[in-house]
Amino acid sequence: MKIASFDHFRVGVADGNTVYDMTNLLPAFLNDLPKQRINWLISNWSELQPIFKNFKQKGKACSLDSIQLLSANPGAPNVFAAPANYQKHIGELGDRAITKPSRSARQQGFFLKSPASMVGSGNHLILPKGSTRRFDHESELAVIIGKAGRHIPQKDAMSHIFGYACLIDATMRIEPGVAEEERSMRKSFETFTPTGPYLVTADEVPNPSNLKNRLWINNVLKQSANTSEMIVGIAELIEMISSVLPIQVGDVIATGTPEGVGPMEIDDIVRIEIDCVGTMELKVTACDTTAPRAY
Repeated sequence: MKIASFDHFRVGVADGNTVYDMTNLLPAFLNDLPKQRINWLISNWSELQPIFKNFKQKGKACSLDSIQLLSANPGAPNVFAAPANYQKHIGELGDRAITKPSRSARQQGFFLKSPASMVGSGNHLILPKGSTRRFDHESELAVIIGKAGRHIPQKDAMSHIFGYACLIDATMRIEPGVAEEERSMRKSFETFTPTGPYLVTADEVPNPSNLKNRLWINNVLKQSANTSEMIVGIAELIEMISSVLPIQVGDVIATGTPEGVGPMEIDDIVRIEIDCVGTMELKVTACDTTAPRAY
């Protein structure tokens, strides 16, 4: 099932070019906490799944072009991310790389992106106004957690997954010797984590470790790989993260990018496509105002 978050944190089921609005079937108290609707839905999925399967009878049909899609989970508690998780990506940034060539996600662990940087395919990817810095695209598979846990061994890890989404990890690159900000900050600008277009439930992705992952800039293919090439697989990532802190319902894990990362420019169209998960497209624009601290 493809679960959509849209407009003012409404929740629906996507089917082709139609989204069936199921928001009125959720408890009324969530109207005061609309950003938490997806988390509540995931937590109560065993009871709600039979109802949501009848989305054509239970929901209100909306055309896709009449709504604005939000991120796959606008209320994600955490966004964890794996650095250097495809061998061919390691070292391709040259002196802009901050991970040593001999190290991967297995040695580096994970880093955090701000959940406030998440947007959906209905938005733009917004770069700082007037910046002369380099901003790159990184094409990734996102994992959305469905069951909380701590100290989860790999053999049990996949049972903690609710679903998947496409994710673009936009990044401001360092300038060696001039500007070398922390990784989490460079990746947490507003709109720098597009995630979607939908939250695809795990039953629709039978083998997440064998999916084509591709990204285009202006219809020119820039990244193309398979999730089978990840150094640290999905189960090991969950084991790694949960060995440090509890994972929570709705957490998002960005599983790392393959080779081919490169710069995005204003007015570019970025498109990501992952087998079984979907296609998401955003336009790159500039922020309307200049920040008091320019980057």
